Amino acid sequence: MYKMTKRSNSNPPASKEVVMGPVESRYFGSVDEVRQVFKQYDKNGDGRISCEELRDVLSALSPAPATMEEARRAMVEIDRDGDGYIDLDEFSELILGGSGNKELKDAFDLYDLDKNGLISARELHEVMKKLGQKCSLKDCRKMIGSVDKDGDGNVNFEEFKLMMTHH
Repeated sequence: MYKMTKRSNSNPPASKEVVMGPVESRYFGSVDEVRQVFKQYDKNGDGRISCEELRDVLSALSPAPATMEEARRAMVEIDRDGDGYIDLDEFSELILGGSGNKELKDAFDLYDLDKNGLISARELHEVMKKLGQKCSLKDCRKMIGSVDKDGDGNVNFEEFKLMMTHH
């Protein structure tokens, strides 16, 4: 919801449904890396992600600003204890836990900006920029190349799914 390869210095977007999708352990090598991404989204540093902070993340990932209603809907899915916030445990479970096909497709769709069924290096670069991540187009090409099984220079959904579900 956060990079498309095993690891690099930039943090990936987390995304579930619209936002905090299955940025699975493929992105993270340690709990410390998950904690770093959590802190990035926890703008006020109170140790939890509020609905407003979640809306900011959603807005960064969407062409149009996200509404509070969209943030509330995403919060309901992620906030397991119902306290109205996403804590580090809930975030870690989301990030490191398993994901179904719908969540994988939602995450894929966040990167597939032109909706042609492929993620190009340019699309990856655009999403990373929107999220405030420093990642050059050259780095994005390397990330794409590392998971591009059919050699077409793009990542299709099957390649994305394999990347996200296998270590």
